Amino acid sequence: MTTLFVLLAWCLLFVLCWPLALLALVAWPLVWLLSLPFRLLGITFSAVFAFLRAVLMLPARLLGGRAAIA
Repeated sequence: MTTLFVLLAWCLLFVLCWPLALLALVAWPLVWLLSLPFRLLGITFSAVFAFLRAVLMLPARLLGGRAAIA
């Protein structure tokens, strides 16, 4: 459904201002490539924080604490 909305928005932009629509069409892959390292960095930090939380909560889990609701 999101793809349909994006396509309709692009068609509307193409009708209203076709140079801007073509620029968006060309620039989108470049923006995606530039944002890729930041996504990987976010995934890495998320994994590191999950690991630290698991390590810090290990003593409580070993002593019979309640399981945390995520």
